[in-house]
Amino acid sequence: MRENVKTPIDNPNVVMSVYLLNPTIWPGTGKLFIRRDGKPIFLGSSKAQSLTLQRKKPAKLVWTQAWRRLHKKGLSEANLKKRRTRTNKVQRAVVGLSLEDIKKKASQKSDFRSAQRDAALKEVKDRKKANKGKSAGKANANAVRPTKIPKNVKRR
Repeated sequence: MRENVKTPIDNPNVVMSVYLLNPTIWPGTGKLFIRRDGKPIFLGSSKAQSLTLQRKKPAKLVWTQAWRRLHKKGLSEANLKKRRTRTNKVQRAVVGLSLEDIKKKASQKSDFRSAQRDAALKEVKDRKKANKGKSAGKANANAVRPTKIPKNVKRR
């Protein structure tokens, strides 16, 4: 019965890759193992068969290609060059200002901005002074009649 069944291992034109070792396996060598999930696994040596039956993960065995791929071993320098993503700076309008206003402010000289800031500070100080003068008049009016403070009253 075995003669009638042609597996990829017996086919002389097909070169298979081994489950654990990952180099190619030539026709007529190795064993075909079919897992419970139906996935066929080609085992090239008794070592590979033993480790597969022990359910060892290829990525945890240091000598396997899976481990080497996972830990970036044996790669050429051209492949190792990292890709860098460049961030594009995008300026957006803020709630109170339009994009043109923001660009105008950015292009203004620092002297002009500092002069504007000083003028705004001076205006705030003047306003505070004016308010202080008004509140001083109110304070004098209140000073004439002192406020009544309730006394501690004992309850029975």
